[in-house]
Amino acid sequence: MTVRVETLESELEFRFYRAGGPGGQNVNKVATAVQMRFDVRNSPSLTERVRERLMKLAGARLTLDGVIVITAVRFRTQERNRADAMARLQELIDQASMVQARRIATKPTRASKERRLQGKSKRGDIKSGRGKPSLD
Repeated sequence: MTVRVETLESELEFRFYRAGGPGGQNVNKVATAVQMRFDVRNSPSLTERVRERLMKLAGARLTLDGVIVITAVRFRTQERNRADAMARLQELIDQASMVQARRIATKPTRASKERRLQGKSKRGDIKSGRGKPSLD
């Protein structure tokens, strides 16, 4: 079961600020960039397994206090940047929630072993035919 970001919205903290870069007057007067903070370590919504995996996946976005900080500045509106930050957090949570299937070790079949050995001997014959001809 994957936790939805919409249910975590009460645990998210948003800070809006003016973004840099191109954009004309709009950049200088409107706070469109979003910094979203999510306290993973103290979140009651996450299971322990998901919490640990999420903290590993977050990488440099994780602070020493166990808070994931996601910055969104791709769009020109506050709403779209907010939605972008939430979508990126959802991606991280989805990755952390995935359960990897256990690998079942198998042995090679007799036929595959024989094919491998035939290939090796055939290759050896080809290579032995490359040498200098004998004077016999």
